[in-house]
Amino acid sequence: MTPPSRSDSTNDLSKPSDVSSAGQPHWTPRLWGALVVLCAAMFLDALDVSMVGVALPSIGTDLHLSTSALQWVVSGYVLGYGGLLLLGGRAADLLGRRRVFLVALGAFAAASLLGGLVDDGGLLIGARFLKGVSAAFTAPAGLSIITTTFPEGPARNRALSIYTTCGASGFSLGLVLSGLLTSAGWRWTFLMPVPVALLALVFAIRMLPRPAENERASGGYDIAGAITGTAAVLLLVFTVTEAQGAGWLSLRTVGSLLAVILLAAAFLMIEQRTAHPLVRLGIFRNGGVSRANLIAFTLMGSYAGFQFIATLYLQRLLGWSALEMAFGLLPAGALVALSATKMGAIVDRFGTGRLLPIGVLALLLGYAGFLRLDEHSSYVTLVLPSMILLGIGFALAFPSVNIAATDGVADEEQGLASGLVNTAFQVGGAIVLAAATAVITAGSGGGESAQAQLDGYRPALLLVTGVALVGFVVAATGAAIDRRKRSIPVSVPDYDYPSADLKTPNDSKVLAER
Repeated sequence: MTPPSRSDSTNDLSKPSDVSSAGQPHWTPRLWGALVVLCAAMFLDALDVSMVGVALPSIGTDLHLSTSALQWVVSGYVLGYGGLLLLGGRAADLLGRRRVFLVALGAFAAASLLGGLVDDGGLLIGARFLKGVSAAFTAPAGLSIITTTFPEGPARNRALSIYTTCGASGFSLGLVLSGLLTSAGWRWTFLMPVPVALLALVFAIRMLPRPAENERASGGYDIAGAITGTAAVLLLVFTVTEAQGAGWLSLRTVGSLLAVILLAAAFLMIEQRTAHPLVRLGIFRNGGVSRANLIAFTLMGSYAGFQFIATLYLQRLLGWSALEMAFGLLPAGALVALSATKMGAIVDRFGTGRLLPIGVLALLLGYAGFLRLDEHSSYVTLVLPSMILLGIGFALAFPSVNIAATDGVADEEQGLASGLVNTAFQVGGAIVLAAATAVITAGSGGGESAQAQLDGYRPALLLVTGVALVGFVVAATGAAIDRRKRSIPVSVPDYDYPSADLKTPNDSKVLAER
C-alpha cells in the first residue's frame, strides 16, 4: 500500500515495512483491528434495517399502530439513510473520513438508546429516522476508508468481501436476533446495538488511521445540489410510501411526483454547472458502476419487500412465534456469515461479472418459490428452500455489487461511489417496500381472514419477484459485456526485422541452426 504523507507511526496502517515484495500489504494486527471496527459499524447499519422486522407485530400491538404505520417504523430508518447518503459520502470526502465516521457512530448509539426508551409511535419513528441519518454518514465513510486503505486488486477485494459480507450477515441475522430479543421484549431490539456501537467507537478512535495531508478532496460544498438532491430522494420515498393512503391518482400524489421530477431536474442542472458538484455525473460513464447501482436497487428492494411479506405471513397467518421465526430464518443468515472469509478468493477467481448473475438468480428463485404459500405451508417444503437460496444469493451478490460499484473509481471520489451504491440500496428498499405494502393492502381489502391475507401476500410476492428479475437481467447483461471485452484480441505491435522473411529472432536462430 502507498504510505501516507504523515509520519505518525501510531496511526499509520500502511508503513513500507507492511508491504511485501509482491506489492501486497501484510495484514498486521492493527490493519485487522481497523477492518473489524469498520465491519462492526457496517454490521450494525444492516442489522438495524432488518432487526425491527420480526418485532413489528409486537410493536404494533404495544403501541397500537396499524399496518401502514408499522411500515413507517421500517421506512423511517430507510428514509433518513437513503435520503442523506449522497451528502454523507461527499462529507466524508471533504471533512475527512475518520472524523465523519466517529461523529456519526456516536450519534447512532444515542439514537438507538432513544428508540428503546420511547412510548409513542411517532417518537419511535422519529428515533428511527435519526438512526438512519447517522448510518447515512457511517456507511460511505467506512466503505471509502477501506477502498483508500487497500490497493485495488486482491487486497481490496478481500477486505471488501469481508466488509460487505458482514453487512449481509447483519441484514440476514437481524431477523434471527430480532426473534430472540423480541421474546424478551421488543425494546431490546433497539437497545442491543447501543453497547456494541459504543464499544466500536472506543476502538475506532484507537484503530482508524488519522488522515493524511492529501486525504480530503479539494473543492467546496455544493449546498444547492445537496438541498435539491436530498429533497428529491426524501420526497420520492415519502410519496410512494403515502400513495396508497392518499390514492395514486390523487392531487397530492401527482403533485408530489411532479415536485420530485422538478427537484431532480434542478439537481441535474446544478451538478452540470457547479465547479464542485455533489455528484460528478461523469462517474456514470463507468458502465460497471451504473449497472452495480441498478442491481443494488433491485437487490435490497426485493429483499426488503420479501422480508415484510414473510414476517406478516409467518406470524399472522401461520401463527409462528418470534422465537420460531428466529430459528426458521437462521439458514439464510448462517450461509452468509460462513462465507465471509471465502468470498475474497471467490471474487478473485471468478470476477464480479460472473458472480452477480448467479447470486441475483438465486434470490429470484427463492422469491418465486415462496409464491407457493398457502394456509398450511410447511417449513421444509416452503420456507427452508427459500432461505437456502436467499443465503446463497446474498453471499454471492452483496459483496460483488459493492466491489463493482467502487471498482475503477479514483480515491478522491470513493466517498461519492460509496454513497451512490448505499443510496441505491436504501432507496430501493424504501420504494419496493412501500409498493409491496400498498399491494398487500389493496389485495386483502383490509380483511383479516386467511384468504384475504393470501390475496394480499401473493401479488406482493409477484412484485418482489419481478423486481429481482429486473436485477437479474441487468446483471446478465453486464456479464455478457464483460465476456465480449475479454474475447476482443489484444493487438500485438509489429516489429521490423532486417529480413522480411524473418519475423522473429527465434526464426533466425532456427535458420542458423539449419
